[in-house]
Amino acid sequence: MTKWRTLVLATVGFNFSFLIWFSFAPFTGPMAAEFGLSTAEIGILASAAIWLAPFGRMLTGWLSDKYGAPTVFAIVLAYVGVFSMASAFAQSYTVFFVERLIVATAGITFVVGIQHVAEWFPEEQLGTAEGIYAGVGNAGAAGGALILPRAFGPEWSGPLFQTNWRAAFFYTGVVSILLAVVYYALGEAAKTEERRQATADSATLKQWVHTATRYGTVVAALAYVMSFGLELSMASWLTTYYQRAFSTGDLVLASTFAGTFSIAAGLLRPIGGYVSDVLARKEKNILPVFEGRYREQWTFLSLCFIVVAMLGMTAAGLSGVVLVTVVAGFLVGMACAFAEGAIFAQVPAMFPNSSGSVAGIVGGVGTVGGIVFPLIYSGAVLDLPNLHVGYAIVAAIMVPIVLLNAWVYRPKIAERATVDGLLDWGDAGGTESAPGDD
Repeated sequence: MTKWRTLVLATVGFNFSFLIWFSFAPFTGPMAAEFGLSTAEIGILASAAIWLAPFGRMLTGWLSDKYGAPTVFAIVLAYVGVFSMASAFAQSYTVFFVERLIVATAGITFVVGIQHVAEWFPEEQLGTAEGIYAGVGNAGAAGGALILPRAFGPEWSGPLFQTNWRAAFFYTGVVSILLAVVYYALGEAAKTEERRQATADSATLKQWVHTATRYGTVVAALAYVMSFGLELSMASWLTTYYQRAFSTGDLVLASTFAGTFSIAAGLLRPIGGYVSDVLARKEKNILPVFEGRYREQWTFLSLCFIVVAMLGMTAAGLSGVVLVTVVAGFLVGMACAFAEGAIFAQVPAMFPNSSGSVAGIVGGVGTVGGIVFPLIYSGAVLDLPNLHVGYAIVAAIMVPIVLLNAWVYRPKIAERATVDGLLDWGDAGGTESAPGDD
């Protein structure tokens, strides 16, 4: 069936996008040595990988609604591939930094795939389908951590490059261009022409602003800061953390430790979406205080799990036992996965004819965590006594977000969370029918 082909195509495309997005993370050691970077500067490089994502995701979400996911996904994969190849030849750190900023926009494909999958799957399957897409896709970060340093090891000596990270950037760029061709050739934008047209017609500035300012969108975006934003920050930072906080000189070993987090954050995400689907389908309350808001109950529990897991990450690090810290990192990844799956079980159903736009807003704002949190971990913005306490500081920052979500999840507010918002647009957004099977 075409919907399953769409799911496979989107998942493969996003998985590779995530791999190329964080392809720099396993090579921070040799890059730092070549360009003379300090730990704080590495933290800035990790943060910079997310700088263009907020605006980029918002724009591509809207463009996906307007022009269809296959076209937008192919364009992004193509130019990312070109700049990844170019970065392999950079001799100046300034040139290299700018080129990798552009490569890092590979992460904006997330909202394109979310929109593509939502255009093909009925509401009762959205949580599971989006969970599979995003979960397996996010595991591309683990591919970067586990595969690249092995395929392009320290002793690399190839036909074009004598430096392993340069070879990795060049060849991943080639694959990205090939995937762009495949996605454009095989992708179909929507299940029916009527569905495609309804989505395109909704892609107006007025509708976008209405969607962006509803309470449900706002709290989902902030929840995504503390789940996916956290995942981004950890994926870009953990290899450096294990190397410097525990004096792990072996790059492959440190990348493997970091990869366990990405495996959990990626591959366990479908569970978050599946549980949300099951609770909604069976109308089962697990937190009576939010009675009748089945998906929101699961999301709230997952957000609480993240806060507790981050405190555990600091405690594990202070123990000085690296394997205990690896386990704690795995639990943080699990918490991120559950929350992300829960959030994107809700998001496409909020505005079914504007799934790209709402995914772009939530996904774009969510990436802010990936920008800010590495600066905290590395001590670039705070004078930390060690590299372990940054996780507890981030956990404290998350508490107000959890409380705001709890306020909106109250039944009387939650039932109007896609109608009421920060700006009163009257009937600007209208009411959209459930996606259904069309």
